[in-house]
Amino acid sequence: MNYKHTQTGYFIICVALALVSLFVFILSSSDFEPIVFAVMLLIVLILISFTTLKVTIDETYLRIKFGYGIFWKKFPINEIVSARTVKNHWYYGWGIRLWLWPKMVIFNVSGFDAVEIKMKNGKVYRIGTDEPKQLENAILQAIELKIEEF
Repeated sequence: MNYKHTQTGYFIICVALALVSLFVFILSSSDFEPIVFAVMLLIVLILISFTTLKVTIDETYLRIKFGYGIFWKKFPINEIVSARTVKNHWYYGWGIRLWLWPKMVIFNVSGFDAVEIKMKNGKVYRIGTDEPKQLENAILQAIELKIEEF
């Protein structure tokens, strides 16, 4: 069972474009300061890295990767206990979030749909997606295949 899907965060792209426009205006209307330019560039690069979320599943891992790959995580399929479709609250936000109650880590670039996975060690993760049922089914199928191997 292989699964691959990339979700695009159009709102984050719009924010990045607006921010670049603002930074260009600021830089063009003032003296060039290398430190200011470096900070602006770093902010834009970090923001751009959250414009897409790629989810892939193969025989051994569920992998997620934001944008061009600075932020990524992989979950061993044999460590995943369950997967279910959920709705994130609006205040959970986008990006990578550590939420303390309920305790979980959220990976999201757009929207409120997600798939919540629980690991054998008790950790809970939510992976944002624009096709929650397909992702949930792919994870559950991968878990079943791992169980059948043993």
